[in-house]
Amino acid sequence: MSDSAKPHSKRTKGSLLKILGVGFGVAVVIGNTIAAGIVRTPGEIAAWLPSVGLFLGVWVLGGVYALLGANALAELGAMIPGSGGQYTFSRRALGNYAGFIVGWSDWLSTSGTTATVAVVIGEYAEVLMPKLTGHRVGIAVGVTVFFALLQWRGLRWGSWTQNVASSLKGLGFVLLIAAFFVFRGGEAVPVAARDAGFRLVSVVLALQAVVYTYDGWSGPVYFGEELRNPGRDVPRALFFGCLGILGIYLLLNAALVHVLPLGQIAGDTFALGNAARSVFGSYGDAVVRSIMILSMLAGINAYHLMATRVLFGLSRDGLFPLAAVRVNRGGTPSVALWASAGIAVLFIFWSGTFQRLIAVMSFFFVANYSMSFTSLFVLRRREPTTPRPFHAWGHPWTTGLALLGSLTFLVGAVVGDTENSLWTLGCLAASYPVYRMTRRAAAS
Repeated sequence: MSDSAKPHSKRTKGSLLKILGVGFGVAVVIGNTIAAGIVRTPGEIAAWLPSVGLFLGVWVLGGVYALLGANALAELGAMIPGSGGQYTFSRRALGNYAGFIVGWSDWLSTSGTTATVAVVIGEYAEVLMPKLTGHRVGIAVGVTVFFALLQWRGLRWGSWTQNVASSLKGLGFVLLIAAFFVFRGGEAVPVAARDAGFRLVSVVLALQAVVYTYDGWSGPVYFGEELRNPGRDVPRALFFGCLGILGIYLLLNAALVHVLPLGQIAGDTFALGNAARSVFGSYGDAVVRSIMILSMLAGINAYHLMATRVLFGLSRDGLFPLAAVRVNRGGTPSVALWASAGIAVLFIFWSGTFQRLIAVMSFFFVANYSMSFTSLFVLRRREPTTPRPFHAWGHPWTTGLALLGSLTFLVGAVVGDTENSLWTLGCLAASYPVYRMTRRAAAS
């Protein structure tokens, strides 16, 4: 057995609590996935694909990709119920350095996403309450610290908050979808006819936007050690969560084109708000922004939970200073939590300059999926007798299709965003000396 595949050798001060179930896993999927992206993405896709069939079809394809990915990660998460998400799979299958790349990029990306979403919450709050104008940074920092304090109290607080916030989020979107279908609203603004011709590059760009909007479905694999029965709970949470997201996204976009013509949606960065104004009148904007704030609050809680577990796992395996393995009496890795929240706060203050970092790290999100799918192939060959409570349906074909989709996405990202792709390659080149320094620091 390779070093990277050995059981954890470092003891933690305190221990994680095994108290979570399927409901929490589904709540993390919903909380982690549905955020600010669903507001902007429909307008982008309608601009690329001015056909209702194609517009809705790419949301189905995005959901299929998520389900194929969930199928692969369900086997890995049930087989290796560790704390740290996809990092644990890549480290075991591909070695410490591969695990380091996945873990660090995941941690930084998730902390950066916390900052991005917190800033958007501040922007929306300014619109809803003009007296808060000019305080978006303070609001963002306050939200970030508030949810860190909740989780510092213990896992029960963090999981209860996630369950409640995600349930309210789901209910809010269901009610909005129902209102769009039942109350169509006033007459749509006439728009010029658009060319509905099929262009492959437009489909690729639209799929990229959809995949980004679906990203977050892997949430349950970050909590394998804290689920009561990970062999059963991880697969169920992944599949139920992905199906729930697919249903919400597909129905929401179908309701959107029911209220507004596709030409009016195209290029609109706040199409949901315009549709809501058509249904609710002057209150429509406030309705959508309120639902989105609730949605993003659930996201902040989920991001904290996940980033903390990644850093905890890295520290326990000697890829980050050992202090981050400390777990308080409530079952929260407290040092990892405050380190993650601190990085998010720094990103908030650097919000004018960290956009490139987020663009680069979003590339790593899909690259990490590719590493996980590859890990499943490697572990099937290397460890054929290891107990697997769940076997990925249709493997190797389904896993291969998910891997092909990820690689196609990455190639499209390189072609379509050359500048940030070069930054990505630079980050990858710099990662090895950072990896060596981190290992030395962790060993000292």
